[in-house]
Amino acid sequence: MQVGRVFGVPLYLNASILLLALLIIFLYGELAGQRLQLSPLGGYLVGAGFVVALLGSVLAHELGHALTARHFGIGVRGITLELLGGYTEMDRDAPSPRVDLLVSLAGPAVSAVLGAVAVAATLALPDRTVADQLAFQLAASNVIVALFNILPGLPLDGGRALRAVIWALTRDRHRATEVAGWAGRVLAVATALLVAALYAIDVLSLLALPLTALVALTLWHGAGQSIRMARIARRLPLVDLASLARPVHAVPSGTPLAEAMRQVADAAAGHQAADTTATNQAGDATTRAQPPVALLVTDSAGRPVAVVDPAAAAAVPAARRPWLGVDAVARSIADLPKLSVATDGERVLETVQAHPGAQYVVTAGEDVVGVLHIADLAQLLEPHRKMNT
Repeated sequence: MQVGRVFGVPLYLNASILLLALLIIFLYGELAGQRLQLSPLGGYLVGAGFVVALLGSVLAHELGHALTARHFGIGVRGITLELLGGYTEMDRDAPSPRVDLLVSLAGPAVSAVLGAVAVAATLALPDRTVADQLAFQLAASNVIVALFNILPGLPLDGGRALRAVIWALTRDRHRATEVAGWAGRVLAVATALLVAALYAIDVLSLLALPLTALVALTLWHGAGQSIRMARIARRLPLVDLASLARPVHAVPSGTPLAEAMRQVADAAAGHQAADTTATNQAGDATTRAQPPVALLVTDSAGRPVAVVDPAAAAAVPAARRPWLGVDAVARSIADLPKLSVATDGERVLETVQAHPGAQYVVTAGEDVVGVLHIADLAQLLEPHRKMNT
């Protein structure tokens, strides 16, 4: 849910933030009420004040990343606050290890400064007052956030800093990301073991155990995603829409689905035969499988107007296909994202992330020359991952 803009950056709140707010208001509110001898309502109000201050601290941390990124010409799509903190979404990667290092360390630097200010306030304020209690909690929160975030493993800020250093040494951003991702997995396991040990010696209560365990699980998942994206990025130069997109076979609007599917099967067989003949003539024993043929629907003037959804077509019972027109299982081309056949792998991935879908129309000028299926792209980028085709 977007709640506004800060320095021009869109600010979003994840629904999980409500859980964090309720936990702090009730758990911390009771603790503060007992410590400061307040009524239950007074304690809950102090808890609510701490929620606001804590969210402000997390926002300041993320603004450190966002404003530093903008300083170096990297666009910022938004800041999201959630249960375990927040994250800043940028529209592209840092152009150099130096910029990556500075952007990653900007957030912990802000938290460290806020923590230092809150520590000074705690020392200056009278003991056992509402202001002193809030200052102490802010000091502890910001110092812990700063120290935890500089741990060297993705997805933490320290992991990004580690990636920047390895990137500078190896000149290979993808390898640096994988190394920092595996370091993040080590941190996740270490965090889980630490949580278990602290619980065993009664330092952590049973109530705190799920939240701290969630932190370890989030670290593991984030590190795994970083490793996965590094491996995908390494294969992006293999993306060639001219060969990856499914060739199209056009049928007029109103064509019975059974007839259209028969023509597609014949066209696919023709493409495969042509490819085999060309391979044999070249004397090359290696044969590359041709992608399936996509079914295009045209209007009375021969202009392409829709693309048949193969999953929807396959779901139609065979007995109904002679009586059902292709238009019933097709999507308008106007509703599908478009990619130029010359688009490189990085731009293709950006388009897919910005406009998630199953099919993408591939064009050469004004002509539709193919249809890219997300399953085909995924199979190319992650050949060892099981895919639903």
